Amino acid sequence: MNEPSDSGEEDVRQRPAASARQRLAAIPVREAGGAPGVEVGDCTAAEPYVLQVLGDAMLPEFEDGDVIVVEPEGLATDGAFVIARGDGEYSFRQLARADGGWFLVALNPAYPRRAIADLSSVCGVVIQKSKPGRRRTIKRYVE
Repeated sequence: MNEPSDSGEEDVRQRPAASARQRLAAIPVREAGGAPGVEVGDCTAAEPYVLQVLGDAMLPEFEDGDVIVVEPEGLATDGAFVIARGDGEYSFRQLARADGGWFLVALNPAYPRRAIADLSSVCGVVIQKSKPGRRRTIKRYVE
């Protein structure tokens, strides 16, 4: 247990470090009306959030373990990388306009594209990616 020092402050040097998965696990994702557990109209529903990429669906641009920053109020356009909800789960895909409709497309051709009726299933737009623990490997997707 961390003991207060003579100055009354807790010694944080002895605190065990959280693993990368623990630090990135609690992610507020906006559903229709806001993030789960957030009242509609609460400003936190519009705050950017961080996700960790899992799997190979978005290779070669996004590797397993990459960290992405998502803007819930971002502009979802053709070619944007988005977080979308469908079939009871969230997906990270590239948004594509084709044949008069919208599609969610994995960059890895082993995964099928999925048609969406409109952009209401889009929960946010990826604005940045980075590698955990590497400050200089940041790539921005909006200006």
